[in-house]
Amino acid sequence: MASLTTISSSKSLSSSSSLFARCSLGHKSVRYTESRPGTCGSNTFKCDMAQPVNIGNGKPMIPVLNERTLPKFLESARMETTVNRKGAKIKLFSGTANPALSQEIAWYMGLELGKINIKRFADGEIYVQLQESVRGCDVYLVQPTCPPANENLMELLIMVDACRRASAKNITVVIPYFGYARADRKTQGRESIAAKLVANLITESGANRVLSCDLHSGQSMGYFDIPVDHVQGQPVILDYLASKRICSDDLVVVSPDVGGVARARAFAKKLSDAPLAIVDKRRHGHNVAEVMNLIGDVKGKVAVMVDDMIDTAGTIAKGAELLHQEGAREVYACCTHAVFSPPAIERLSSGIFQEVVITNTLPVAEKNYFPQLTVLSVANLLGETIWRVHDDCSERRRLTARDTP
Repeated sequence: MASLTTISSSKSLSSSSSLFARCSLGHKSVRYTESRPGTCGSNTFKCDMAQPVNIGNGKPMIPVLNERTLPKFLESARMETTVNRKGAKIKLFSGTANPALSQEIAWYMGLELGKINIKRFADGEIYVQLQESVRGCDVYLVQPTCPPANENLMELLIMVDACRRASAKNITVVIPYFGYARADRKTQGRESIAAKLVANLITESGANRVLSCDLHSGQSMGYFDIPVDHVQGQPVILDYLASKRICSDDLVVVSPDVGGVARARAFAKKLSDAPLAIVDKRRHGHNVAEVMNLIGDVKGKVAVMVDDMIDTAGTIAKGAELLHQEGAREVYACCTHAVFSPPAIERLSSGIFQEVVITNTLPVAEKNYFPQLTVLSVANLLGETIWRVHDDCSERRRLTARDTP
């Protein structure tokens, strides 16, 4: 019988497989442990990533209990490792969209979250007040535009305005999930391009920089007139898959649609240059059933389906059914953003997936947990990126500084 296991810090994973070494320490998953057949020890795939960067910023993530409350024996240790914020010129604030992720980022960076008062009036208007000085500071605001997207977006804009009027030196909005990224082009006449509109709103509100994770399409970066740091969530997922010890000869990476081929190809290259398969979905007319075709061989293999997000899970679920029909032994679903609009949970928990691997860029309600779900934390990835932005230091420069005797 499977047993429920919560993993808050997976030190056993291979840290050498990740671009950011401490990504291995931030895996937080809720899943059922059970024996998985078909693994082997000698000929397993490896993540073809750069060597770990031992920078020494922050500490391994300590689990956040009841969102913000910590036991007493952790409270004292936390205060001893906290950066002296009186002399610091960096401030980290969290919106209400994903406070747990913000707290994990703060833990990694060795900071405390800034004090901020956010509330709703009776008519739905949003009120924001910073409860500490940010004059002359580099301010980072963590707020994904997850559902309810309009509420969280407006809250972010008001937070930026509050920081600007409080004389912050630089304002960086950390948007782990950019909700309007799918509206990035006109597919038919008289449509809006909402991604560009939202980019204009963020820029005009007073933000100086944007940090986001796995945008739906790369061209969304061009919609901003301010610098954009686009972080890939692949290292976190790749590091976790490396711990599965799946035979490299049995592995195939699958793109659930033609539009995601470039993403899946890049993912496959990091997995010992694994073979690639593509699910080709065609609709020949309105109200006509879709025709699913598979390009590539998956018979007897472990298929890893890769996408940037799972919304209603219709495309990835139908693709998984086709893979099983074509003889795939196991099917894994991997994505960065778990939107999980109904009926996604029913589709994903129906038994067609061996495991569904996601990250915590969006909060996952406890009611949406199911046995095959694994949630990995991107807090260390985002925290390390924030440090590098604050230090005006790129990855290459950090490696050079470390390797120079």
